[in-house]
Amino acid sequence: MTGAGGTLYVVGTPIGNLEDLTFRALRILGEVDVVAAEDTRAVQAIFARHGVTARELVSYFEGNEARRAAALVERLQGGASVALVSEAGLPGVSDPGQRLIAAAVAAGVLVVVVPGPSAHATALVASGLPSDRFLFLGFPPRDEGPRQELFGSLRGERATLLFYEAPTRVGRTFADLAAALGADRRACLARELTKLHEEIVRGSLSELATRYATEPPRGECTLVVEGAGAEADLPAVDVEARARALLATGLGPRDVAARLALETGKPRRALYQLALSLKRS
Repeated sequence: MTGAGGTLYVVGTPIGNLEDLTFRALRILGEVDVVAAEDTRAVQAIFARHGVTARELVSYFEGNEARRAAALVERLQGGASVALVSEAGLPGVSDPGQRLIAAAVAAGVLVVVVPGPSAHATALVASGLPSDRFLFLGFPPRDEGPRQELFGSLRGERATLLFYEAPTRVGRTFADLAAALGADRRACLARELTKLHEEIVRGSLSELATRYATEPPRGECTLVVEGAGAEADLPAVDVEARARALLATGLGPRDVAARLALETGKPRRALYQLALSLKRS
């Protein structure tokens, strides 16, 4: 599979069940010159399960992505064939890979995607929520400000929303989404998809926030949230009037800013300055 101008194969691998690997993916993993893997142990488990032997296996993860991408592109330009695989699912989707793919495209290297399982698409279908239009947002920000701004900005989004989240933050994320989008918005937690302990839990945002407040789920988690309905047509929030009303309840400027960030999606720093100036006036 070598020759003038190599090929970068972006190969989807199982998200849990090792049987979820296509015949095409198996063939390519065994034929390419190099397999670049986010987790070499995970891909070796696939090799062992399916009797594949790689010609060369190298690590490609967040810590060495920049350096490794440059080296791999150089080999691709020299005619080598490379298969890029993440720990699970499709490389580049909330996993390392986008940097190498972009570099290969910029260098004129042929990029071929070999599709495979996807946790967010699987969760979307399993949730029972509308799937005709959806928005995948990856992992929400951990920092409070950007997190509140993001969730607030999604209040009027009509598409079904999909997130990845760490188990220990699932309860907090459902609670923050309930505050931003409405407690009764339908949602779903899909965990350990395609694995032995796969579980799909459906309910409102408030119900799921309560359920996971003190007992985090286990395993890899995908959150699916219903898009906005008629409330998306509500008039825009009068930020200054709302800030004055919240201050009147006894909340301090920081709490007012946090609340408004969830309600409007506007930058919390600017909202804090507004609340501070209103409090002083």
